[in-house]
Amino acid sequence: MKKLISILWLSACTLFCAYAQTRFPVNSPDGSISLILKLKDRELYYEVEKNGTAVLAEAPVRMTVDEAELCRSLEVLSADGYQTDNAYPIRGSHSRATDKGNGQLLKLRNTQLKVDFSIEARAYDDGIAFRMQLPGRKGEVRTPDEHTVFTLPAGSQVWYHDIYCYYEGIHLKKEVSEIRQGEWAAPPVTVQLPGDAGYLCLSEAALMNYAGMSLQANGKNGFETKLGHAQPAGYPFAHDYSLAEAQRLSQPAALESTITTPWRAVIIADDLNELVNSDLITNLSPAPDKRLFPKGVNTDWIKPGRSVWCWLDGGARTVEGMKEFSKLAGELGFEYNTVDAFWYRWTDEQLKDLVDYSAQYGVKIWLWRHGRDMRDPQKRKELFARCRRLGIAGLKLDAFSHESKEFIDLYQACLKEAAEHKLMLNIHGSNKPAGEVRTWPNEMSREGIRGLEYGKNQYEWSMHNTTLPFTRLVVGAGDYTPVVFGERRLETSWVHQVATALVFNSSVIFFGSHPKTMLDNPAVQLLKQIPATWDETVVLPSSRIGEVAAFARRSGKTWFLAVLNGQEERSLQFPLSFLGDGWYEGMVLNDRPADAAAIKTERVFCRKSDALTGHMRAGGGYIVMFTPQE
Repeated sequence: MKKLISILWLSACTLFCAYAQTRFPVNSPDGSISLILKLKDRELYYEVEKNGTAVLAEAPVRMTVDEAELCRSLEVLSADGYQTDNAYPIRGSHSRATDKGNGQLLKLRNTQLKVDFSIEARAYDDGIAFRMQLPGRKGEVRTPDEHTVFTLPAGSQVWYHDIYCYYEGIHLKKEVSEIRQGEWAAPPVTVQLPGDAGYLCLSEAALMNYAGMSLQANGKNGFETKLGHAQPAGYPFAHDYSLAEAQRLSQPAALESTITTPWRAVIIADDLNELVNSDLITNLSPAPDKRLFPKGVNTDWIKPGRSVWCWLDGGARTVEGMKEFSKLAGELGFEYNTVDAFWYRWTDEQLKDLVDYSAQYGVKIWLWRHGRDMRDPQKRKELFARCRRLGIAGLKLDAFSHESKEFIDLYQACLKEAAEHKLMLNIHGSNKPAGEVRTWPNEMSREGIRGLEYGKNQYEWSMHNTTLPFTRLVVGAGDYTPVVFGERRLETSWVHQVATALVFNSSVIFFGSHPKTMLDNPAVQLLKQIPATWDETVVLPSSRIGEVAAFARRSGKTWFLAVLNGQEERSLQFPLSFLGDGWYEGMVLNDRPADAAAIKTERVFCRKSDALTGHMRAGGGYIVMFTPQE
């Protein structure tokens, strides 16, 4: 009996000691990264280390519910660890993602509010994430808000843009101490750590049933999380909706039953190759519904590809004009033709005529539609049913322009109902991606990026284009509307323009050029063979954010070397170690030094032991397509 009492007493002491601890580390599988949750004076904090060095300094986790602070007066109820270990097909920088991480669920009680909740934390070899969950009963309505802080090491360099153009800004580069209190940053925010210690990328994942997250500088080397209602309403929203709508949406959203925040995610990478190839955002996102997507991203009606579009570079906005576009798309080998808003005036018979005519050339039709028309559930379902009946492949939905919960719910409803009608979507006027490509594989692209739709005389495209692959495009596809050969390209060369279609991810590439212009361009043979998806990506060591983006990408057995050059003329040598064994024939596209609107083409034969040198003008580029020789 005494022995039994001793055992019970020892177990009770062990349990008490476990829950009395104040530090709860979660380590990545390789042991390099550690996310440490901690209680200080019964308040919740966290910090992140890599190889024993802080990459995010100690900072508070802050969440309010009905304006009452949740993360104070805390006691620990339990701490349970777990692991994730699986792989899945994906679209982006590669075709297969690996989800291997360690997690911990920490259950807490706010003794003052008498409320129980949990924080779930994960550590992967490429980053960390955490989210909050507040259990609730059916019918129980509460209003959450957040003020968690990300504190960067002194000396960090930060690339970010403000929120006023709603995810379509130009990235600034600043040393973190120069970022003033109150400045807004639209995630993802990319950080180069001091001392060549690598990179961070701050964003979110699994955004649903909740408002989107933006960041606001605190003037102390940190950014504080802000939800959609707190963001300033930019010009795009006021233009497409109204200031009255913006005022209404500036109130925090009430949620029913259990509240689960999106993951607050931080990619942690040694170099730009690891940054671009991170699977963190999709690993944190729910797997697709097998009823809607029986083969995930490879479900049979989901077809990546290339599309022509008449909006940027002209074209007759008539049925006959769009028939001509479909015919030219077929000559390019493109799979789609996107028809802009002028189709609103057409009858079903005219749309079906275009669909049937286009099919003769292996081309399917996408249609543009304003986001205002998506807000009425009945009208939305009628539109989706009409498109399915007429054989439309997808819809380009535009002008969402707000991250309130109401608009996040609208994204989710559109994606779900479109999937039920076997329709693909491209969402414009949008926020940043948050893993939708995994959860909703019918989302083929989204804007949330400043692309070539913008005007002709605003800034240097070449600096912007060499920044985007390491900022916005790290977290998902971006519909930049690449490749124009006219004035809109400003200082960039034709080769630079073609390279954007290879470097910027988009599962359907919506080209900006008139298809006849592409057919007449010296790069036409390469344009016809640009893939929309990739099996493998290698970011080459010569890459520098805002200066050079040098990517080697593989589709099947064919490799592409695509280089975007910034504002200075330069020559760079590119070792071909990424190639497989054997000989390859290379189709080379070079800048012509004296003329940005020209391309010099060459042919080379090479192996992976070789290196090629690209001579690039300011705003130029360099491209090689490598075809294996059997």
